[in-house]
Formats: sequence, structure tokens, C-alpha cells
Amino acid sequence: VGGDGPPVTPVLFPAVGALWVRQDPEEMWVTAGDEVALGCQVLVAEPWDRLRLEWVKDVGYKVLCAARLSPTTATPTAPCTPRFHLAWTPPRATLSLRQAQGDDTGRYLCRVTLEI
Repeated sequence: VGGDGPPVTPVLFPAVGALWVRQDPEEMWVTAGDEVALGCQVLVAEPWDRLRLEWVKDVGYKVLCAARLSPTTATPTAPCTPRFHLAWTPPRATLSLRQAQGDDTGRYLCRVTLEI
């Protein structure tokens, strides 16, 4: 989510083992009051049972939402900070924010861990 500062560029991770994570859009400029949707596509080369997905914000890497996800269950109950909502429609997780505010400016990172 961008504001008065430079554009925000999400991180694209190269393949690490059998897990690929891709964020989109790559950058976004938002005006106060706008609705925002940030996507995180998760591709796993081998069958899996559970992932831990977290959306974090760059300022101190504060966790905005965290959830344990399965490949077949859509939209888990995910504890999110107020104003944020997480949706999971395999293989994509979407972090939504209604009515962006000035303090929402920053870099957002989708952090995924394959649980064994």
C-alpha cells in the first residue's frame, strides 16, 4: 500500500525446495479511503497437508494475519488485526483492507512456511 512515499515492491521468492510464493500486484498506489487487495499465490510441487501463512508489514514485521492452511479448505478463520481480512482460495491467499489510512503505508510481505 503506497501513500506519499516511494512505491511498494512486494518480494518474489525464488524456488526453495518445493515451495514457490508470488505476491501481486508488485506495487500499488492507494489513496486514503480506498479498498486494497493484495494477493499471494502459493505453489507447492509435492502433496502437502498444511502451510502456515502470515501477512506482515515492514515496520517491525508486525503480523497482520496468520493462518494454518490446507490444500482443500477455503477461507480459514484467521486472526487478523482490525480492518484486515484474509481469504484463502487455493492456491491464492488475499489480504484485504477497507478504507486505507495514512499509517497503512509500507511494504507488505506474504510469509509462507510448509509445515511437516
